[in-house]
Amino acid sequence: MKNKLKSWQGWVLFAVSMTIVFVLGIILSSLMGEYRTEKMNMVSVKKVEISGIEARSSVFAENYPREYDTWSETPPIDTPQGFNGDISIDVLEERPEMVVLWAGYAFSKDYSTPRSHMYGVEDMYRTLRTGAPMSNTEGPQPATCWTCKSPDVPRMMEEIGVDSFYNNKWAALGSEIVNPVGCADCHESVNMDLHISRPALIEAFRRQGRDITKVTPQEMRSLVCAQCHAEYYFKGDGKYLTFPWDKGFTVEDMELYYDEIDFTDYVHKLSRARIVKAQHPDYELFQMGIHGQRGVSCADCHMPYSEEGGIKYSDHHIQNPLTVVERTCQTCHRDSKETLRKNVYDRQHKANELRALLEQELARVHIEAKFAWDKGATEREMQKVLTLIRQAQWRWDFSIASHGSSFHAPQETTRILAHGLNKALLARLAVSKVLVSHGYTDEVPMPDISTKEKAQQYIGLDMPAEKAAKDKFMKEVVPGWLQKAKENGRIAKL
Repeated sequence: MKNKLKSWQGWVLFAVSMTIVFVLGIILSSLMGEYRTEKMNMVSVKKVEISGIEARSSVFAENYPREYDTWSETPPIDTPQGFNGDISIDVLEERPEMVVLWAGYAFSKDYSTPRSHMYGVEDMYRTLRTGAPMSNTEGPQPATCWTCKSPDVPRMMEEIGVDSFYNNKWAALGSEIVNPVGCADCHESVNMDLHISRPALIEAFRRQGRDITKVTPQEMRSLVCAQCHAEYYFKGDGKYLTFPWDKGFTVEDMELYYDEIDFTDYVHKLSRARIVKAQHPDYELFQMGIHGQRGVSCADCHMPYSEEGGIKYSDHHIQNPLTVVERTCQTCHRDSKETLRKNVYDRQHKANELRALLEQELARVHIEAKFAWDKGATEREMQKVLTLIRQAQWRWDFSIASHGSSFHAPQETTRILAHGLNKALLARLAVSKVLVSHGYTDEVPMPDISTKEKAQQYIGLDMPAEKAAKDKFMKEVVPGWLQKAKENGRIAKL
């Protein structure tokens, strides 16, 4: 009996063992099949061999059709929500106080809401800020202004050297920088690994004692954006693009950095304050918000995953995440689309209330400071006023130049705006004391700056002449740049 029981148990163990082997075999076979299929797909994807820095994104189309198709969808689609889409809106027309805030700087001539990456080069041609250079040696801006507008930039940096690229006139590279932001900006061409194509970010990491090659893949999904969406300045006579991150990422850290090197972008035409113009500290502020602190990357929201025929890929139609809430916000949050959008808009509207108050106070204090100078104020008397204006405007600009700040880091953004408002009010109080010391106790008369045109006229801009020069530039210079680029095979059609 015992022998029969042992025999039966043996057969059971044998059957179970064989079943396990069979199942494992199926699993292994399936995995090997998937592996072979994946390898075959990878081989079949590489229809075109690409090496070096290839600025024409259409060259990548055959290898990566889904990514390319979504990338090429960018131009005709507008964001239906209320904050920043593909349609450019004249911000100076909506908020004419900004003309006064930037008096003496090119932004007082022209500032519009940002459009998508696809328009970067075109908008550089058209903006009044780049002037109307009729030759390669003319114009107000350096070639550094091209840095984040095209994959032709890393191509040219490799060809002529980084220093030579920066230390040039903007117009000198007009026939070379022609393709919109695309594949080569974020991917190296052989295997499409994410990489940093601009030197400023790598150099900033190095100065902080960090090795950018050691970051995680998830971090890279933000850092490829950070190489352009960050605060920067043009260092020295060579206009070398530099990130002011040596002391940290906060508005106070960077202010201290700029103060220690005695840097200024321009001297304000009215108040004579030495102003630092913030660029777009998107990455810095993003890190201070809850999403950045929880490890969410830029690509998670701005390039959400899509599926087609069982294939999962990253959507390269970079846009406002609220356009596709079901693939962005709702992958983590269970609220309705309407609720999630309302949450975002509520934060933005509340931050904008503070922003509007700060803009009004800054415009007034610039005008009041000019009035004090006209009344005979001295440099010594105005020192405190000018310092407070510099600090207040830096905080305002740091907040508004980062277009997603009130969502990315709402608490930090409102904190910065509140501190800016406080400093602007302190500056107004300080200038009033200066005026009293010169015997003036009435209200300072305010000019009519209720429209962009009136504000520009008040600060002394000849806008008809600016526009006429730009029209001539667009008709006579830009077509030549594009024709030369076509002849050299630099441009590829979408």
